[in-house]
Amino acid sequence: MADLLAKWKSGLAKTSKTAFGRIATLFGATEISNDTWDELEALLVQADLGIETTTDILDSLRRLVRDGGLTRSDELFSALRSELRSRLDNPPVLTWTNKPSIIMVVGVNGSGKTTTIAKLGQWFQAEGKTMLFGAADTFRAAAVDQLQVWGERLGVDVVSGVPASDPGAVAFNAVQAGVARGLDIIIVDTAGRLHTRFNLMEELKKVNRVIGKALPGAPHEVWLVLDSTTGQNALQQAKAFRDAVGVTGVILSKLDSSARGGFAFAIQRELKLPILYAGLGEKPEDLALFAPDAFLNGILEK
Repeated sequence: MADLLAKWKSGLAKTSKTAFGRIATLFGATEISNDTWDELEALLVQADLGIETTTDILDSLRRLVRDGGLTRSDELFSALRSELRSRLDNPPVLTWTNKPSIIMVVGVNGSGKTTTIAKLGQWFQAEGKTMLFGAADTFRAAAVDQLQVWGERLGVDVVSGVPASDPGAVAFNAVQAGVARGLDIIIVDTAGRLHTRFNLMEELKKVNRVIGKALPGAPHEVWLVLDSTTGQNALQQAKAFRDAVGVTGVILSKLDSSARGGFAFAIQRELKLPILYAGLGEKPEDLALFAPDAFLNGILEK
């Protein structure tokens, strides 16, 4: 447990040193004043919570201060911590009732999808799951090569096609192969695409439908990998993917490289999607279940 908390603290160092770090030092035994509210508002926005989430939080805190008779800024800090925690859900327990369970992984170019899939592979192996990868990112030869390299390291078979082949066909073959072998989990990689490119998003919908034809009811999970370094800019991406393919959960990649960890609060408020995992480093073992308390402790440490 201590190692895990240390990993979260280290992974959130950039976020905690920026606006959130200044939030933690803003509060002392002084009286709550208009300046306190103004500075807190500015820092929450700078911490990448977004205008709407920031406004919601400040409204809640003002009510709490009024109704609870709080007068000192250190009391306000305690209230802020509680308010932020209430806005982070614990990730759902994944039960894997389907065999095989099909996970479709989506995201924009450069979000870290392929590396995240490798991390998921190691995670599920540690749980004793058998799996294979479907390399349906057929437009970027390097993505297929990268997934195959990871597959070799982990001892996981990779189903792929020739370059520029139909990604739906690769996904179909991967699902059928997993079914035939009686595997537990199949993770299907997809091509990174800008959420604003209509044709590419339509193709992603097609891959989703084809997976359902290969195995009725699949995909059982659609996980969106969001690059934490993009902060609030990722929200519009996320909304487009959610609406296109029914995203069921979010994975925050590159959290250790980001100073914008505050956008996690906006994800939960605006997308109503659970944050499942967070990438806290580059190695396969640097994937962690999203832990709201560890996340909050990491960003608010003084």
